[in-house]
Amino acid sequence: MLIYVIRRALLAALVLVIAVTLMFIMIRLVPGDPVSVILGPRATPELKASLIAQMGLNEPLLTQVLLFFRSLLTGDMGMDVFSNRPVSDIVFTQLPYTLELVFCSIVWSMLLGVFLGVYSAARRNSLIDRITAVLSVACVAAPAFVVALLGLLFFAVYLQWLPAIGAGDPDHFSGRLRHLVLPSFAIGLSWVGYIARLVRASMLDVMVEPHIRTAQAFGLPESRIVFVYALRVAILPVVTVIGVGMGILLSQAVFVEIIFARPGIGKLVIDSIFNRNYPVVVGSVLVSTALFVMATALADIINAALDPRSRET
Repeated sequence: MLIYVIRRALLAALVLVIAVTLMFIMIRLVPGDPVSVILGPRATPELKASLIAQMGLNEPLLTQVLLFFRSLLTGDMGMDVFSNRPVSDIVFTQLPYTLELVFCSIVWSMLLGVFLGVYSAARRNSLIDRITAVLSVACVAAPAFVVALLGLLFFAVYLQWLPAIGAGDPDHFSGRLRHLVLPSFAIGLSWVGYIARLVRASMLDVMVEPHIRTAQAFGLPESRIVFVYALRVAILPVVTVIGVGMGILLSQAVFVEIIFARPGIGKLVIDSIFNRNYPVVVGSVLVSTALFVMATALADIINAALDPRSRET
């Protein structure tokens, strides 16, 4: 297991380096002059040349990439050209808002989706199973931004049960939790249906395995068979999907943070792109990519711990 973890960590580091390099190159190739956007049309040539040198834009592209990685090894992601603050301070100030949104979305959608999937598999072809199938498909088909807008109009504007915008007072847990309800619901709803169908299909496959039939032959309680022996194997595809789906969740968080005017990495990236603020864009995308790679690696490690056969792949 230790060898597998080390091998998976090295692979994750390699993927992160390749992804960051490609991202850095693509951002530099985007049309537009960030110096003119930052300084305005009345800037003198001398001032433009000074800012170009400060941002390292006068160096060859390969040299810029190497300098960026050298600074990254010391924890330096550059300086914000507008506020002259370290990019790391700006990014890690916004990061907790996105993490709590994604975490809440994963937790509630996974708990509900697993429960519905297990119940549907245990009551196969029943009325509840058919209703769950219809609702699951409907949830999967609902785009996150549409759910966010409808939830905002109905629960925040019409009923006025929940706050419409913002993230709440950082010092009041209940207020922050209320501000999380609608955004996490918008992101997690489609995952409820997807996880429910995935768990149901996996449970039906596992329930015909020899070790399950042996447990049934020994007269073990059905609840123990389902939740101890069957669900441990059936949950493996869900763990993998959640790890890979971290990228989708982060992309959905962009729309949700804009709709609900929440602070976060997604909103920071969009604002920085519009302002051609390259250092902040690179830092934000770097952290988002690292989260995605780490989530995928963690999902593989959890799968390997639950199922030793996956360590051989």
